[in-house]
Amino acid sequence: MRRITSTDGTTLAYDQLGEGPALILVAGAACDRGVNAPVAQALAKDFTVLNYDRRGRGDSADTPPYALAREVEDIAALVAAAGGTAGVLGFSSGAALAAEATASGLPIERLVMWEPPFSTDPDGPRRAKEYADRLAELLAADRRGDALAHFMTHVGVPPEVIAGARRSPYWQAGLRLAPTLAHDAAILADTTIPAARYAEIAVPTLVLSGSESPEFLRTAAEQTAGAIPGARHDVLPGQDHNVAGESLAPVVAAFAGR
Repeated sequence: MRRITSTDGTTLAYDQLGEGPALILVAGAACDRGVNAPVAQALAKDFTVLNYDRRGRGDSADTPPYALAREVEDIAALVAAAGGTAGVLGFSSGAALAAEATASGLPIERLVMWEPPFSTDPDGPRRAKEYADRLAELLAADRRGDALAHFMTHVGVPPEVIAGARRSPYWQAGLRLAPTLAHDAAILADTTIPAARYAEIAVPTLVLSGSESPEFLRTAAEQTAGAIPGARHDVLPGQDHNVAGESLAPVVAAFAGR
């Protein structure tokens, strides 16, 4: 494990593995770098992978109050640690964060987004506000378990699966990550695709989705690619939102010309 310090003094932890062009992995909601470790291992055959804990997660510190700009600064610090330029690969809400970092003008060479969870439903902004408001109430009351269950319900996890998760080894890790759910809600905002912002992205971009994922995620990925100049959308056969590194790595390597 390595450590760097972001602009506001927050210490970030990351693992570095492999050789080749630098590639920073940006995790999604309720995830730390451990979740991305198998994907990092698969990518390390072609890249120098920087797999980090976003602020407030795992071995990284946090500095309130939260702001999206601070997470962009965190990625800037990782790019500097990688030697001054890097590619970024973001998962789910982390894909939206990676895209924002790219649109901000960081020295990012290429962007890969895995299933950014934007909504193409006209009712999406209302549901996003209701979710975020209730999430804030639960976290303010330190009801982390209820906040985590609220998130899982929001993303479509059935009640019986949530009940099983409460009894699983994951639950304690999820409770520690629960406060950062508010970070991802802020990143996604009203969950509509920020087309005007994404029009500013000027690097090669690949937006990916899985054939077994819900249709709304595939549609969101396709429309996200349409909002980014020159971006391409591909569908990985047999994959769902929890993409396997063995399926993802060769596609990312080919995109990077490896």
